[in-house]
Amino acid sequence: MKAQRLMWIAWPAFLMAGVLEMTVFAFVDPQALEWFDTPVVLSRTGVYTIAFFAFWFIIMLASSLTTLLSLSPFEVNRCPVPCDDRPTDCAKFSQ
Repeated sequence: MKAQRLMWIAWPAFLMAGVLEMTVFAFVDPQALEWFDTPVVLSRTGVYTIAFFAFWFIIMLASSLTTLLSLSPFEVNRCPVPCDDRPTDCAKFSQ
């Protein structure tokens, strides 16, 4: 289930990072970028790569927050330990 949820986050974020990359670099020349008044010394491919992974990470972060907020209270409060293996001082200990 966790792998499935991860793919719910990673795959759409990957696709949207590609769209965002194409949109941004349709208007911005990577060779004209500056970082604190210093020209960026990376190649165009390097800038494209770093930007893609930055966009992907940011979109995955936003999607992760959305997925977390969509969980029901039951899913959030569910104890992952089976009833028989829980310690006796566990608040969710059932007899």
